[in-house]
Amino acid sequence: MERTVALAGNPNVGKSTLFNRLTGLRQHTGNWTGKTVSTAEGRCGAYRLVDLPGTYSLLPHSEEERVARDYLLRGEAEAVVVVCDACCLERNLNLVLQCRELCQRVLVCVNLLDEAERRGIRVDCAALSRGLGLPVVGVTAREKGSRQRLLAALDALWGTPAPARRSPPYGEGLETALQHMIPLAEGERLPARWLCLRLLAGESLPASAALQRAAEAERAALGLTPSEVEDLLSAALSAEATRLSALSVTGEEQAYGRRDARLDRVFTGKIWAFPVMLLLLLGICYLSIRGANLPSEWLSVGFDKLETLLRRGFAALSAPPWLEGLLLDGAYQSLAAVVSVMLPPMAIFFPLFTLLEDAGFLPRVAYNLDRPFQCCHACGKQSLCMLMGLGCNAVGVTGCRIIDSKRERLLAILTNSITPCNGRFPLLIALLTMFFAAEGSAVLPAVLLSLVLVGSVLLTFAATALLSKTLLRGAPTPFVLELPPYRKPQVGKVLLRSLLDRTLFVLGRAAAVAAPAGALLWCLSSFRPGGESLLLRLAVLLDGPGRFFGLDGAILLAFLLGLPANETVLPILLMIYRAAGGLEDAAGLGEIHTLLLQQGWTGVTALCTVIFTVLHWPCSTTLLTVKKETDSWKWTALAALVPTVMGLILCAAVAALGQ
Repeated sequence: MERTVALAGNPNVGKSTLFNRLTGLRQHTGNWTGKTVSTAEGRCGAYRLVDLPGTYSLLPHSEEERVARDYLLRGEAEAVVVVCDACCLERNLNLVLQCRELCQRVLVCVNLLDEAERRGIRVDCAALSRGLGLPVVGVTAREKGSRQRLLAALDALWGTPAPARRSPPYGEGLETALQHMIPLAEGERLPARWLCLRLLAGESLPASAALQRAAEAERAALGLTPSEVEDLLSAALSAEATRLSALSVTGEEQAYGRRDARLDRVFTGKIWAFPVMLLLLLGICYLSIRGANLPSEWLSVGFDKLETLLRRGFAALSAPPWLEGLLLDGAYQSLAAVVSVMLPPMAIFFPLFTLLEDAGFLPRVAYNLDRPFQCCHACGKQSLCMLMGLGCNAVGVTGCRIIDSKRERLLAILTNSITPCNGRFPLLIALLTMFFAAEGSAVLPAVLLSLVLVGSVLLTFAATALLSKTLLRGAPTPFVLELPPYRKPQVGKVLLRSLLDRTLFVLGRAAAVAAPAGALLWCLSSFRPGGESLLLRLAVLLDGPGRFFGLDGAILLAFLLGLPANETVLPILLMIYRAAGGLEDAAGLGEIHTLLLQQGWTGVTALCTVIFTVLHWPCSTTLLTVKKETDSWKWTALAALVPTVMGLILCAAVAALGQ
């Protein structure tokens, strides 16, 4: 019989590593029903494992904590494994104690024993088990034997009757109030003692009217407000966690902790933090640009060979020319252009980004940028979402879930597309190479990084400050940002998860819209009433507004038709200029440069196009993601307007100065 087991734990305790070790590839991710909080489920033998969001407490103060607590309340999980970090066990025990008083079958898994040993910390799991009255197993999630030890401890949970729920003493006054209330709570769906405690703390939970009145009366008799009751509960849990930690933990941090302190002086210090951060981002940009050239060429050649075979197949089947044009010149060539240009840099960028995250660097970036974002009345976590947007804005928007405040989450979502995503890099690199830097020059990544910094970081600060003083007024909320220890990244796991969960996922969504868009483009270019294609007529129609912003009608039309995927903007532009019937590739940047100059391009045109590439509406995939995350067409429209208006204003200013 399959049993459902929930995995709970604080962030950065290795819970996801343990989950992946147990389930392997037999897992899937999604969202909790009606929530934007992600979940992961997998199977391991006879167990269905549910990976709960990382949470510090079951006294909910964020969406993740509420989701984790509500799942345990529903009783779907027959047991809970609470994963703790051996290096900071006292803090983790707070969650263990809350799970113990809410759930009957609880297994405590003390993880990262190897890291604790290097720090000079020893955890006596037997003493901790006696103090808690719960089974405790010590593991190191990265080691192979940990899986068997944890499963054996989990199997043993069902070998004995479920123990009674336990909770620490909460003081004479609260204990007396509980004695009066618990008889009224018998028969309620939720655990009686836990329900009475939460009602005393003023939480709205399903309970009888008599029990709710009793909670109000007892609280009044004690002369306490709901927040004061909450403080008493938290203090009692903390005191019990301190007592248990003193019983089971010995030793203190040695050289390993001092090493982290030395590294933090570099990565979070006032002198070195920002230069080191810029150098790392420069390195990622350089590797993503240079490393993607050869794989992109291989993919392009492969797609060309496949296209040749497909054309032979259409010829053998005597397919009508319009069908071959629609499917091959339209849908197939558009899909090939997106995949060959988008896949290689994403396959490089996402693993590198995830390696920095796994090593503990990215939380320190958020720490460094917290003060500037606080000055904009936003949250420092927005910096992490902004960095995710470098790979894909849709991923960046999804990443905004880590921000607890709804106002600050909206600020991050609305400004995320100011950061140029991976799909805009091909056009940016081509334009910068043709007009502002030599091909293959080491200056190119520096120019690109400078553009990204000016175009994303500074303008993100400006847009965030403006929105926080107008549509989304409010003061920044404090948040807890844990700086995890520096760890050696798990390269194999990082490569696998970043390719499956990020690269292929984003590529699949882009490809799903690129093929239909290519078919539509073919129709617009092939339908020629009066001898001129609809594509050229639309370009002429947009030429007046385009010139005002330093562009032309073809450039504006290429961005409009490139809504499904930013990767298609350059091929569409070349197709319009050539009046061709498909997304044809140029022989090289030299030929493209000559074609652009023939169409009247100048340095001002190139600069305005670069600006508009950085600042324009996000792709359709990102817009649909914004709609899903905000559940509002109003905020989705604003997410498109914010970068577009900024881009048009800057383009108009550059065009005016150029004249």
